Amino acid sequence: MIRTMKNNTRDENLDFLFRGILTLNSLEECYHFFEDLCTVSELQEMSRRMQAAKLLKDNFIYTEIAERTGLSTATISRVNRCLKFGTEGYIRVLDNLEKQDRRGNR
Repeated sequence: MIRTMKNNTRDENLDFLFRGILTLNSLEECYHFFEDLCTVSELQEMSRRMQAAKLLKDNFIYTEIAERTGLSTATISRVNRCLKFGTEGYIRVLDNLEKQDRRGNR
């Protein structure tokens, strides 16, 4: 069963944003869009959380993840809770990336 955001978080504005993201066809398009949408620090934070999710999935320990990513153990713990009890968003993306890497697509 796929869980989604709480009903009070989901709205037509987020739907519009996510539909827009789904129209992007390349890394270059993603860079252009997200550089316009987010600050550099927001992008860096999101990328560190993705790295933490990958490292957690690969069974790294919190201290090593904190060292590698610069994230606090509290943030790593939150990512870990999402991996274990969340909506499977991280898992789905990490699995899709792994499949892509096996096919040789980057």
